[in-house]
Order: sequence, then structure tokens, then C-alpha cells
Amino acid sequence: METITIREVAKACGVGVSTVSRAINNHPNISDEKKALILRKIEELGYVPNNSARNLKRSGGKAIAVLVKGMTNPFFNVMIKIMEAEIIANGYTMVLQHVDPSEDEADVAIELAKEKKLCGIIFLGGIFARTGRSLNNIHIPYVISTVGSPIKGISKADYSSVSVDDEIEGEKVTSFLLARGRKRIAIFAGAHNDTSVGMLRLSGYKRALKNAGIEFDEELVLYLPDENEEYSYENGYAAAKRLLNKHIEFDAIFAVADVMAVGALRALNEEKINVPKEVAVIGFDGIELTGYTNPALSTLAQPIEEMAYETSSLLLNVLDGSGEHRHSVFEGRIIERETT
Repeated sequence: METITIREVAKACGVGVSTVSRAINNHPNISDEKKALILRKIEELGYVPNNSARNLKRSGGKAIAVLVKGMTNPFFNVMIKIMEAEIIANGYTMVLQHVDPSEDEADVAIELAKEKKLCGIIFLGGIFARTGRSLNNIHIPYVISTVGSPIKGISKADYSSVSVDDEIEGEKVTSFLLARGRKRIAIFAGAHNDTSVGMLRLSGYKRALKNAGIEFDEELVLYLPDENEEYSYENGYAAAKRLLNKHIEFDAIFAVADVMAVGALRALNEEKINVPKEVAVIGFDGIELTGYTNPALSTLAQPIEEMAYETSSLLLNVLDGSGEHRHSVFEGRIIERETT
């Protein structure tokens, strides 16, 4: 008697394989009605969950690569864990590949596709505005996740994406600080040549200042160094030190990544600067650590888990033929804690 596969269950229910996986794993991001329908169908068909090894054998060892640019940012750790579980549950193996800041993520993907038997790719982070045309040389489905910048040189019908609107969220954070009486807001941005999320969040910062009638001051922008363009605790600490050494007035710091905000807190503490009485600090991402710093860090939280599931679903549904490429935009939310 032939064993029923998860894809056959998905087809019978009229849903994607990732939706079946969520029902099996009792994930909250699925309606009770749909979950009940899938579980009834599983019982009717005699499908036995947790047969990923058998599915993997049938799939010929097909693999999905997850390319991460920014391994120092723990924001990606939660996403990778969820993606790995979804990928394995649907009968694939996962290949995790770190992309150095100096490397072109598209070139790394092309070479990796040659070396491995890849059937799909997930990009986490990266700067694609400068390498879009290279992506045309990737002939397997891929999803670009957590990168909200437009990608020139390729059609939106040829890939999927998952992100927040970084410009809107950057404006939201800056407006939040302005509403609390902060007028001299420093921003820890990306690199000078950043054309991705750092640029968009900086653009939102500028727009909020303009709307409030406050003149933009370049002196309050701290860019990542060209030799080390990663969002990291070290770079946040160094940016705060550079800001303090300028001896200019500032009453708030908006770091475009939580890890840089945490580094800034250390530098301010060393200088005996009271947070938030003298300087308010807010980050961006919503990593778990922000709730455990002292003082606890305010942040713009991206819906990390939802974005990870959506990234996996988009790719898996394209691979199994139950879906087409789509572009999903999520909304972030400000979590106010002790630093503001």
C-alpha cells in the first residue's frame, strides 16, 4: 500500500504544504477551521506525520539554501530555526550559507547552486539594488526576505519577497521620539553606500524630521565604517563613541538595528549618561535581548516568526506548484520600554 505524502494531503485540502505543516505542528498562524479540516483529511487519508526522512528519500535529496548576510545579528537566528523546521517537515534538506559583507549574495547563490543540488533559495538580508541583474542567472525559485528595497533589473513576477516597509517604519520610530519631546535625534545608519534597509530607514528618519519642521543635520548621522558594514554590538558601541567625541548636542539615538542600540547603551553607561533622562535610545528589529538589557531597550519589533513562516511558505508553495511568486509586506510595532 503506497504511503501518503504531505503534498497529497495538501492537494486534497486545497492548501499549500506549509499550511499542512502548521496544522500538524499546532502553530497559531492558522485558523481553527482550516486546522480541523486538515487534521480530518490526514485521518481519512492515513497520512503519518513526521515522515520527513521518507519524503527526503523520494525527493532525491533536494536541498533549499538559506543565504544569510549579517550572521552577527541575532534577529536572523529565530528566522533560521523556523525555516529549518518548515523545510525539513516538507521533505527537503537545508543548506545554511554565510555571506560575507564584501561578497555579492547573488554570485554566492549562483556558485552554491552549481555545487549543491538546490531546488530553491532563501536570501536573508543583503543589498540587492546593486546586484539585481545577477539574479537573472539564478534559474530556480527564490525568496528575498527582510530586504524591503526595490530590486532593479528583474521582474517582480520572477521572485518572492517578505519584509516590512522600512521607510515607513523608520519614520514611525523617529516620530515616536519626536512625540516625546526629543529634537536632536542621532541615527546609527548603514554604510554610506547602503541602498537597502539602512538607506530606507534613514529616509524615513529624514521624512519624519521634515514633517515636524526640524532641519536635517548630517552631523547626527553615524554611518557604518566601510571596512566593516555589519550591524553589530561593536559597531553600535563605536558609533556612540564617535558621536560623543563630536561634542554636539543630542537627546536621542535611533539605531537601525537592535544590536547597535545595545552597543550604544554600553558606551553611554561608560560615560555616566543617564538613559532615558539625558538621552533616549531605541532600536529596530525586536530581538529577545532588548527585553533584558539594563535599562530595557525600546524597539521597533518586526513580526519575526510570521515573516519566517511566510518566507518558507512562499518558496515551498512555488516548489510544489500550489502558489505563485508574491510580495508580502508586514507592519512593525513599537515596544516602549525603559530607554525611552
